[in-house]
Parts: sequence; structure tokens; C-alpha cells
Amino acid sequence: MHTHASSQQTGTETKLGPMGIDYNQDPFIVIWEVTRACELRCLHCRADAQVEPHPEELTPAEGIELIDQIYAMNNPMLVFTGGDCMMRKDLFELADYAVKKGMRVSMTPSATDNVTQEKMEKAKEVGLSRWAFSLDGPTPETHDHFRGTSGSFDLTLEKIKALKELDMPLQINTVISKYNVDQLEQMAELVEELDVIMWYIFMLVPTGRGQQEHCLSAAEHEKVFRWLYELNKTSNFDIKTTAAQHHRRVVIQQKAKEQLIDKEHIRYADAISDTASEIDGLKRAPKGVNDGNGFIFIDHKGNVMPSGLLPIEVGNVKESSLKEIYRESPVLKAIRNPDNYKGKCGVCEYRYVCGGSRSRTYAVTGDYLGSEPYCVYIPAAYRD
Repeated sequence: MHTHASSQQTGTETKLGPMGIDYNQDPFIVIWEVTRACELRCLHCRADAQVEPHPEELTPAEGIELIDQIYAMNNPMLVFTGGDCMMRKDLFELADYAVKKGMRVSMTPSATDNVTQEKMEKAKEVGLSRWAFSLDGPTPETHDHFRGTSGSFDLTLEKIKALKELDMPLQINTVISKYNVDQLEQMAELVEELDVIMWYIFMLVPTGRGQQEHCLSAAEHEKVFRWLYELNKTSNFDIKTTAAQHHRRVVIQQKAKEQLIDKEHIRYADAISDTASEIDGLKRAPKGVNDGNGFIFIDHKGNVMPSGLLPIEVGNVKESSLKEIYRESPVLKAIRNPDNYKGKCGVCEYRYVCGGSRSRTYAVTGDYLGSEPYCVYIPAAYRD
């Protein structure tokens, strides 16, 4: 397997990847929760969504201003999420404005009756780069239980089929937890059958409605990562992981075992798949993105957080520019230097390409600079 990007961070020095992004200055990807309204009742909902839009949601004018601010930060990828982003009335006006500026825009709506044929056609017309749906099990029993809504599985497959007919680039998002870890083989077969571009794997973070008892153990994480590595060799879709930073370590270790790379020079490029450099115009991050480090989240009221799964407010776009918040926040600055991390994460030789999930660390330990709680790896510094 060959690699596309070459980037590494040592101490406070940043060596830029081929896209020239310095994550101290600009994010690679911005997630905007355009509304918290949603009709589903998902067991693991990060947002603890509500039925009606919040009265303090960013207004249409504030939304346009925010898009301008995001664009000014080296034109990062922009993802509209929720709640259910389909419940925001001016969603397609915002998307159209961003796309016409030359931004790469995708959205992650809930699979409900709000996703009409008309809206799917509108998304295609506007020029969305990608559409993502959540599918959390290979059967109605598992998925509908996860989503807290009977019929969600069948409706999701119906909407996926309609999007495929429109030739809309599509990704499947799956949260892996105790509920579905034993069904991953069947899940992979279903994703293959659906013929999507990407399978986006989220390892459960116990925040919002997500519970720690539903998280996989450290050993189970490791087993899933090794399985994903093997799956990626033969799948007809790309695989990306979130809140699974130690998946990068596993990929590097497995490639080193197969003598595909020199383990002495650990690079993030060695932890992404062959096809991951660019998919339907959406590029893959050239180095180790983590919460607040190349990744930033804006909630429905304009509060800025390292990610939606790391709910520490570091500013609000109604009061300060996103650029100022991202670059100057003491919390974000601390997160962006893995040498600040505590315990084994702070001395691990993989800390610049992995760094552990800052979200999960915070959710479990209360310290966003702590050590990833679900990682089996013992760093070389601890073995000497």
C-alpha cells in the first residue's frame, strides 16, 4: 500500500502536509450544528436533541456571517449537522451560499420523513459534496433500538436508495458500542451492498445520552481496529474513524509488521488508506486531526467547542470571530500540543499522529489533557 500525505509534528514545530494547513491557525474541518431540533430519540445522542428549534439558534443572517468567517480560515470542509439539519428552514439557502463561495459542503440529516424527494433533489442541485446517513446495525432490531424509533432502519434504506438514484455521493455513519460490536461483519456486508463511498466509524464517547457502560473495552477497541485494517484491504468503500485516534497507531503497527513502512519514522500518511487522499472532492486530513486540532464545532447558539463530543465552550461567534477563538483559546492551544498530555499519552511515541481521543478522555476522566482510557498500548517510554 502506498500513501498520499507526509506530515508530522514534533514538539511545537509543525511540518505542514501537502495541503499546507497549520492546525494552529486554521481547522481542516468545521462542523456546524445548524439546529438542535430532531424527531428521533437516539440512545447515544450527543446533542440530547429536542423536538422544536431553540429560540436562540443563529439567525439566517448570522449563519451567512458564520459561513464567511469559516471560508476566511483557508476554506475548510464544512459539515451541516444537528439535531436534524433538515429541520432548519434556511438549510439549502445556507448550503447554496457556501457552495457558491467555493466551499466543500456536506450534511448529516436524520433519516426521517423530512428527507423528501424534493429536498434530495435540491441538495443535488445546490451541489452538496456528500450526504451522510446513520446506520447503526444490519437489522431493524439493532438500528431501530439504537435510534429509539421504530421503522428507522427501513426508512434509512429507502432514502439511501433514492439518493443513489440521484447519483449523490453517500457515506454511512455507524456508532460502535456494546450494542452492535458483535454484528460488524454483517454490517460491513450491508455497507458493501449499499455501494457507498465511505463508511464512517464513530467509537462511542460517553457524552450526551451516551453511557460509559456501553463503550467498548480497551481490548475490544484494539480488536475492532485490527479488523478494520484488514477490511480496508478488500472493501469497495473507504473507511474513516472518529473518536478512534488510536486506530492510526494500529494501522501504522500493522503496516510495519507487513514491512510496508519504516516504523522508525511514524507519519500520519502511513495511517490513512490508499484511496483516502481525495474522495468526491472531499480531501482527507494530511495529519493527525483531533478535537480542537484541525477540527472545530459550532453549536446551534454559536458556542464554539473543540468538538461536539468535547462540550467545553471556548467562545461564541456572536461575540468573537471564529478565527480569533480558534487561534487564541487557551484550551485549544493546550490541546494542540500533544506534549501537554498527561500519563502515557504524553510520552507515547505515537502522540503526534494519535494523541488519544480528547473527547473520550474528558468524558471519562474529566481532564481533556488526560490519557485515553480505552487504549491497550504501553508506550516505549513506559517499557524502558
